[in-house]
Amino acid sequence: MDILSYFTLNNLMHLVDIAIIWFLLYKVIQFVEGTRALQILFGVGVVILIKVVSWYIGLTTLSWLMDQLITWAPIALVVIFQQEIRRGLETLGRRLTWRRQHIDNAKEHQLIKSLDEALQYMSKRRIGALITIKRDTSLDEYIKTGIKLDAYITSQLLINTFIPNTPLHDGAVIIDDDRVAVAAAYLPLSESTRIPKELGTRHRAAVGISEASDAITVVVSEETGEISITQDGDLLRHMARDAYMNFFERQFIAPVNEAAAKHWWQRSGRGLAK
Repeated sequence: MDILSYFTLNNLMHLVDIAIIWFLLYKVIQFVEGTRALQILFGVGVVILIKVVSWYIGLTTLSWLMDQLITWAPIALVVIFQQEIRRGLETLGRRLTWRRQHIDNAKEHQLIKSLDEALQYMSKRRIGALITIKRDTSLDEYIKTGIKLDAYITSQLLINTFIPNTPLHDGAVIIDDDRVAVAAAYLPLSESTRIPKELGTRHRAAVGISEASDAITVVVSEETGEISITQDGDLLRHMARDAYMNFFERQFIAPVNEAAAKHWWQRSGRGLAK
């Protein structure tokens, strides 16, 4: 038989279909790796396997029971994985839309300067800190848990907030736009198994908020003075000054050509409006 006869459009579409399924499955496993979701997904896989085996060998009652589990499982999974589902949909939405660009980087430079001065001071003196910086995802539900400040961002304010044994030092500072929105806010704790056991509640909260949103969170360890950053569920540890300054500049400072392009577009829009 001619091997070329296998290369039909129908067979090719089957291969593409299988490849897409495998890719999506790989992405799902990669997304939930190190979280409770991975163990639950393995449990779902076991249920499906038991269903197939029981149906094949004729165990009617067991097969019926597995059918009931599979029927009601989607509702339970939505309840259990609501945080992961929201995070996944927000990530997908951000990739399908234009990222916010900044024309004027003055606020971003001030933010970076204030963070740098505060982090250097607190790290040397081992003052524990937890600072979350809002990006595109709303943090209103977490802002509501804190004590309202609505203050201009300065290194002195950030330092004084986290001085031990003061009313605001326990919890997170949340920065919204160019303002310190609240202090002493509560953040969700991550259940990821990838977080080293020697790290405490601050680091788990930092990873937790990065799993639930696109916020960037900075942690100063009270025990070692080590500076860590979390984003999109990832924990970046041992961040020296050069490392975190480069990170901040990449995240917050818009390239000149992008800012100029947007500025030109806005001027063109105003011209057309006239």
